[in-house]
Amino acid sequence: MAWLPLKRNYSCVPSLQQFYTGGPLVVSSDGSFLVCACGESIKIVDSSNAAIRSSIDGGDSEAVTALALSPDDKLLFSSGHSRQIRVWDLSTLKCVRSWKGHDGPVMGMACHPSGGLLATAGADRKVLVWDVDGGFCTHYFKGHKGVVSSILFHPDPSKPLLFSGSDDASVQVWDLLTKKCAATLNGHHSTVTSMAVSEDGETLVSAGRDKVVMLWDLNDYSCKKTVLTYETLEAVCIIQSGSPFASCLNLHDQQTGKKSGLKGMYFVTVGERGVVRVWSSERAACLFEQKSSDVTVSSDTDETKRGFTAAVMLPLDQGLLCVTVDQRLLVYSPVKSPEGMGLVLMKRLVGYNEEIVDMKFLGNEENLLAVATNTEQVRVYDLASMSCDYVLSGHTETVLCVDTCVSSSGRTLIVTGSKDKSVRLWDSESKSCLGVGIGHMGAVGAVAFSKKQRSFFVSGSSDRTLKVWSLNGVSDDVEQPINLKAKAVVAAHDKDINSLAIAPNDSLVCSGSQDRTACVWTLPDLVSVTVLKGHKRGIWSVEFSPVDQCVITASGDKTIKIWAISDGSCLKTFEGHTSSVLRASFLSRGTQFVSCGADGLVKLWTVKTNECIATYDQHEDKVWALAVGKKTEMLATGGGDAVINLWYDSTASDKEEAFRREEEGVLKGQELENAIVDADYTKAIRLAFDLRRPHKLFELFSELCRKRGAENQIQRALDALNKEEFRLLLEYLREWNTKPKLCHVAQFVLFRVFNILAPTEIIEIKGIAELLEGLLPYSQRHFSRVDRLVRSAFLLDYTLTGMSVIEPETDTRELKENSSFQSTVKDGEEVLLADDADKEQKQVPKEAKLKTVMKKRKSDKHKDKTPKRVKGVAYTSIAATS
Repeated sequence: MAWLPLKRNYSCVPSLQQFYTGGPLVVSSDGSFLVCACGESIKIVDSSNAAIRSSIDGGDSEAVTALALSPDDKLLFSSGHSRQIRVWDLSTLKCVRSWKGHDGPVMGMACHPSGGLLATAGADRKVLVWDVDGGFCTHYFKGHKGVVSSILFHPDPSKPLLFSGSDDASVQVWDLLTKKCAATLNGHHSTVTSMAVSEDGETLVSAGRDKVVMLWDLNDYSCKKTVLTYETLEAVCIIQSGSPFASCLNLHDQQTGKKSGLKGMYFVTVGERGVVRVWSSERAACLFEQKSSDVTVSSDTDETKRGFTAAVMLPLDQGLLCVTVDQRLLVYSPVKSPEGMGLVLMKRLVGYNEEIVDMKFLGNEENLLAVATNTEQVRVYDLASMSCDYVLSGHTETVLCVDTCVSSSGRTLIVTGSKDKSVRLWDSESKSCLGVGIGHMGAVGAVAFSKKQRSFFVSGSSDRTLKVWSLNGVSDDVEQPINLKAKAVVAAHDKDINSLAIAPNDSLVCSGSQDRTACVWTLPDLVSVTVLKGHKRGIWSVEFSPVDQCVITASGDKTIKIWAISDGSCLKTFEGHTSSVLRASFLSRGTQFVSCGADGLVKLWTVKTNECIATYDQHEDKVWALAVGKKTEMLATGGGDAVINLWYDSTASDKEEAFRREEEGVLKGQELENAIVDADYTKAIRLAFDLRRPHKLFELFSELCRKRGAENQIQRALDALNKEEFRLLLEYLREWNTKPKLCHVAQFVLFRVFNILAPTEIIEIKGIAELLEGLLPYSQRHFSRVDRLVRSAFLLDYTLTGMSVIEPETDTRELKENSSFQSTVKDGEEVLLADDADKEQKQVPKEAKLKTVMKKRKSDKHKDKTPKRVKGVAYTSIAATS
């Protein structure tokens, strides 16, 4: 058997995150991104793969109620229950201005095609228009008798019209020039949910919950036509001429031999039935109706989580975006068919998955992931784009567990267990249900496929029984799912069964239960082999080792145990989780395993040493689901935070990266030594920063401080640093500043840093407040010590001056000042004496001056007489003036 290297690290890729929890949603002008309300925050999402580009805190403590984008996609407008209207710059994700104006929540927003005006509709029955740059109100419209639910500017900037729809079943047309109501359009009998303007700008289309669409002439504001749809409508969209939708409809009209619609005017409606329908405005007839969709209502009692809530015609012929009640975004594209037109689901983006309870990889390539959430559907995701590839619908209650396998014939099969007490067998290719197993008396909480023969699967239920189901008689070409037959049944536990695992050779099955035990049974007759007792809480997960005769169990008592199958003894116990361990699965041919728990942690363990190699904290809630790829041993985790994380083995890449960094460090270290030898301090400082060597950096700065012209060299070295490196330098300086031996160099460099950086640049450094808090106290202490030292040095100067060791520097200056003072006091004798003294001083040679100075130092008496004579003159002058 080939030896497998142990895994040391996994890198996490957040593949599927929640980005839409219902409410407002807007599309960019080019369709490249979506702006979605996600609880109290706003998510900007890539429309191609649902990756979150950025997130904005909406600023409110409650949900976002309205969103709008400027025509150039540079500004985003938002509002919530706080009634605060905010303008966000999407380049910096900062709020540039905000204001209030409504007395209730803002229910809708629309930006003028010019981008200069913003219209808001409120629950206070008001319609306000705002100047975007100034943030002041330009128009105040009041006239609705109910909540204003929808608002729309005329798409032609030359026509100053604003339309608003309300709960009072009316549409108001407002003239922006006269600031008055141009018309009130009455015809609906319920809330007006959506409005659209025709391509020629002459017709307004309004849809409401009264199951009708009305066409209004914008010249005389008369009702041109009423279209009965027999469906509560949530959105209406105009189909532009020349689009793929229009070409397919024109082909349909040619095939049926009917005239085309009114100058190609078609519109799309979506609503509670969960189907897309296309209508002709001329014939007031439905030209196309979607047969079924993921959200089609199948019965009158199943309308709570079905239907569409919004629809947007994407720009640049990218298709039709429909939003479902359960926060899914479906993108449809038209195709030509023998009937004239059809719809193909191009993309399915899931905005919110609720709680993820189980998942498994699909197929030999493991490029798909089957996910069971708190819904009655199983969603299968494509790992490349993280788009929901398809949905398996059939269960009537929440799906609790899922397992997959590739049959001997090459088919990829999926088995699911649900709260509806049934198990279902699915074919991944045909996306259809092959069989249904009914017989459990409680929710089915665990299912497991056979590993070798793949001809049966086992299910465990809250009714405490195990059932073995045969796959005999299952075929691909069945129109209706067959009834699966149970080969064996056993009452296995005293409480709910949480987990099942089948041995690699299909001879044994192990079940874990809330009764704190795990039982091993023979297959297919379910005869008890051994009972594994030792956990103090319920067992959430069991799995057989791929190579050894042992079982791993994860329990609510925060431990993981490995048991011997032969005698049921506990071989090893692993402790480390701070809460219940919900999943554990073997890796590296049984030499390692990975676990996840209610503490939100994912841990990687080595069996031989009982060591936890790595701990990852990438979830914010319980991690219920763990899937391990059989070939790549890639991991997938999901839990209560509705996030799916993919984990890739990065051991080899980390080793290569470490080797590359080490090699690069050696080369740069040699460059650093060469630069020091060449006295190229600028390059040396640069390399010391790259290598993160603070001690070498201090030595360089210390050496520079002792050289002449050090300021210029330090400045050249510091000019080349970026903000992150300045932050790192300040961290080093903060550390040096705390030590008296190093503080002089630290203060010298700190002075140069503050000379180079402007205050505005210093503020932008990350964590600058904390760094300055660490620098200030020690700097004040150093300056206080220097100040005390300087004051103490004055006593030394005085003593040395008194000992005639040094001459006061101010004597000559005082003499000159005194001489000038005498000349100003007396215009006679004193001026002449000063002038004569200057002349005599100029005539004395340098040698004589030097001798005189030496005599002054040798003779205290001579030294004492000279100042007295000068001072006496000064005092005489002062006395004379007084």
